Amino acid sequence: MQLAIPQAPRRVSLIRVPGALARLGRVLLGGLALMAALGAGAALLGRFVVEEQGFLARAEPLDGQLVTMTLPPLDERDGAEARLEVLYNVGPVSYSASGVRARVEDVEGLGRGARIPLLVDPQVPDKPREERHVRARARALGLVPWGVLLGALGALGLFAWELKRTLRAELEPLRKGMLVWLTPDAALPESRREAIFPATYWKQDQKHAVRARLRGGRAPVRNGDKVLAAVLSSLPGEARVIDEELARTLEWVR
Repeated sequence: MQLAIPQAPRRVSLIRVPGALARLGRVLLGGLALMAALGAGAALLGRFVVEEQGFLARAEPLDGQLVTMTLPPLDERDGAEARLEVLYNVGPVSYSASGVRARVEDVEGLGRGARIPLLVDPQVPDKPREERHVRARARALGLVPWGVLLGALGALGLFAWELKRTLRAELEPLRKGMLVWLTPDAALPESRREAIFPATYWKQDQKHAVRARLRGGRAPVRNGDKVLAAVLSSLPGEARVIDEELARTLEWVR
């Protein structure tokens, strides 16, 4: 095999790099899946927020009486919830409800018969909710749209970064990298998957260690026990091994 590698910068397009489009496609599919998951999560959160706002718009404030209260253990009460059983009236009808959630800080120390402020939806009068607990959660839910927006921006940024990283890893070493002969630290792994192995090369009487990347199931261009690779100053410690298929596709061999 006789090499005929042009000087950098070399004209290398993504479509000429075997497997590059497939890897780029996987990144795009991953980004689409991430955005779909975020969209589904945002829809669920949005529906929950709308339901909470609808409850607050319909609910009427009432006073209830505490019957019993279940509290978490003492060492778990910070920011925790209690469960209440309460009695209350909606018009002439008396109701009893259990499992009413309340913040421990609001009800701790109350005894039987204590007043409990409630909100009751006239459409569902048998499911009261403790007013302070509901309003505190409503304030927290007001931050949900901002959280969703920040999450979406973060996901877009992550996707753009991963796309740029993939393109850079595939093309930049081939276009601008210095071609060197690497000496692997050990025998190259035989695998159908991409292999990453430690190796070294010499430049200006200095020995440099890198992590070399070889496409799965491909034979590298060899010179004895050395393999041809491209290294780039902007990607220190990394090297892209040039395999025979890639060299032929790029017409770097005669």
